[in-house]
Amino acid sequence: MGCIKYEGIGVWLPSSCSINIHSSPINHGRSGLIIPSPIRHHDHVPLHLPADDHRPLVALEGLWLKTKNDLYHKQAKFWTRIFGIIFALGVASGIVMEFQFGTNWADYSRCVGDIFGSPLAAEGIFAFFLESGFLAILLFGWDKVGPKMHFLSSCMVALGAHFSAIWIIVANSWMQTPAGYKLVEVNGKIQAHITSFYDVVFNPSTVDRLTHALAGCWLAGATLVLSVSAWYILKKRFTGGSEKSFKVALVIGLIGVAGMGITGDSSAREVSVHQPAKFAAMEGVMESGAPQDLHLIGWMNPSTHEVTGISIPYLLTLLTHHDLDTSITGMNDIPQDERPPILPVFYSFHLMILIGCALAALFLAGLWGWKRGWLFQKRWLLWCFVFSVLGPQIANQAGWAVAELGRQPWIVYGILRTEHAVSPTLTAAEALSSLGMFFVIYALLLALFLYQITHKIHKGPDQEAGEDDGAGEGKLQVPFVKD
Repeated sequence: MGCIKYEGIGVWLPSSCSINIHSSPINHGRSGLIIPSPIRHHDHVPLHLPADDHRPLVALEGLWLKTKNDLYHKQAKFWTRIFGIIFALGVASGIVMEFQFGTNWADYSRCVGDIFGSPLAAEGIFAFFLESGFLAILLFGWDKVGPKMHFLSSCMVALGAHFSAIWIIVANSWMQTPAGYKLVEVNGKIQAHITSFYDVVFNPSTVDRLTHALAGCWLAGATLVLSVSAWYILKKRFTGGSEKSFKVALVIGLIGVAGMGITGDSSAREVSVHQPAKFAAMEGVMESGAPQDLHLIGWMNPSTHEVTGISIPYLLTLLTHHDLDTSITGMNDIPQDERPPILPVFYSFHLMILIGCALAALFLAGLWGWKRGWLFQKRWLLWCFVFSVLGPQIANQAGWAVAELGRQPWIVYGILRTEHAVSPTLTAAEALSSLGMFFVIYALLLALFLYQITHKIHKGPDQEAGEDDGAGEGKLQVPFVKD
């Protein structure tokens, strides 16, 4: 099976028309090394929602208005162009994915469309129109509107991005912890209808997942700015502006990584209560009871799922329930036909955690270097920041494996199984054809995206011909290319 996402709403496409995703989940996956676990655990929600993050852009433009420093102005214009490319990719990918609801997931749409469609409609009304209404001013209005008006447009696009995240997370969270609905029979088929829109929006996992997702967005946006800025500093290009962008992004990244840890605490407890099978798979808990140990480093036996290695006694129970007496449900108490694939969930969760801990350590090292005055003199540290941009992206994919595989065999937890959500006339050949089509389309989009963004980064921030920013070599002169 393969994962299909519509701007963060993950559903699982069967590899054949007669899917049986839960036939043998116990033997799913393979053995491997457990990666160090963090102090706190969290269910994952997408880092890249709503397909863009330009908090650094807003901060840079605001600093320009406050200080009148032209370096901030140049950096803001530069990151506006980068943001425009990312925004375009997000829109293009989301539009393509929308068609799958009617082609591959007809029974899903028929069963829960009354509920699922409401937050997506709200996302279009409250978020997309707000973003698109000010996007043209943001991208093309630098010399056509006043500085304050342009800054307002930047803030409105950022606000629209947050609204987009809200409604997309509401839709996905309802699939994880459904609330505010009733099941009725319509034309011989069961459908879920809204009884309380408030309960749909504020289902048990919405707030935790939303705050976690927004913190992740801040982190992903910050690492992109940090990566490019560190590269410029290492190559001695645009160093004056890059150092300022680096410091702004470092602050935002610290806020993001701190937010990930804080929101992860409440999210873990929510998962343990409402999705005990997912939590058991995440932590490798097979036998119910209290207190439970927190595994740090070790191996999971692919047959028995026993963990061998280093663990901290009682810590899992203490962190999850804030006591040592509350029992944690083990996988052996979950019915066989309701168990998710344990090994992929377990290792994906710990990979995600490892990346989060590594980024936190990197940001703290950067903050220490900033305060001590040697931040930009340590080339090894700058190289770490260059590659830090990969961290949130890998963690995002690992987290989606946790969120979506951990929910199986349900597409809507406790209401609709994945095998009952596919289009009744969908054949294996048609499923494979659609997957192949999506693969080709997204491969082309990825190639175009990488070409455009690397071209913009190579060109760098705008500078007048022959101008130097006072701390580097100024604009790169490319042969045979006129400004």
